[in-house]
Amino acid sequence: MCMTCGCGKGQTLIGGRALGGSHALARQHKPGEEMHYRAREGSASHADAHDRTHGNSPARDTMDFGAGPAGAHAPGMSQSRMVKIERDILAKNNDYADANRRHFSSHGIFALNLVSSPGSGKTTLLVKTITALNGTQPLAVIEGDQQTDNDAARIRTAGAPALQINTGKGCHLDAHMVGQAMQRLALKDDSLLLIENVGNLVCPAGFDLGEAHKVVIFSVTEGEDKPLKYPDMFRAADLMLLNKCDLLPHLDFDADLAVENARRVNPDIQVIRVSAARGEGLAGWLEWIKAGCHDAVAAKQQTL
Repeated sequence: MCMTCGCGKGQTLIGGRALGGSHALARQHKPGEEMHYRAREGSASHADAHDRTHGNSPARDTMDFGAGPAGAHAPGMSQSRMVKIERDILAKNNDYADANRRHFSSHGIFALNLVSSPGSGKTTLLVKTITALNGTQPLAVIEGDQQTDNDAARIRTAGAPALQINTGKGCHLDAHMVGQAMQRLALKDDSLLLIENVGNLVCPAGFDLGEAHKVVIFSVTEGEDKPLKYPDMFRAADLMLLNKCDLLPHLDFDADLAVENARRVNPDIQVIRVSAARGEGLAGWLEWIKAGCHDAVAAKQQTL
């Protein structure tokens, strides 16, 4: 169960016990309970001032259901209960992630977790990356989607082994899924593993897969304020690929502002501007990958 959105309710098992049964949802609100939100009337934040400057009309009232200790809201469930369940889930996930990380480290595997909202161009980017590497770097791909194996089929057509993970109602990959996929793929030593997560800028931010880096793909067809709306993901990422830059002449999108917003959330985030469809900027992305692969192999050799 993801405590951000509640996906997979009744499906997640910890120590053989399902969490979040129907009895929890059946309990009704008590007066003053569960309603952890802030109401702001007429308060002018920095973002509000920015909107007024640009002719927008910000909402005067804000109900913030992420203000409680759990950072989220589930009807009929107390904040303390949510916090406990989330800690249990993430602790179990982190155990699997640590095991994955040890495997990657001992075998010189450079693993990347690619995250984005749907339609950002992740799969096209992967296809172009595989084609550009053209057999110079052993690699494999793990594809995450709720349903279908369409993306994995595209990756295999491009010439790379790929395993599809369907998450059903789940909205993210977790470390246990990735660990099982690694075994099925029989990853080669000194290789590159590209993990395409489910299209979602919320839940994947909280789940460590054992990867070396999270890479967030942010397309220019989205709003410049996306990093401010979804700060957890941009804070968790080490690299941002600003994709579809070939469309900039046709859009009212301020690329510099988008980068500025990302760095307001995460001052250390690296940025590469690319067009996966046209191949623009991919050289910088490929060099970044090759440097990471080199470092992973060097680190492995130091432990031998």
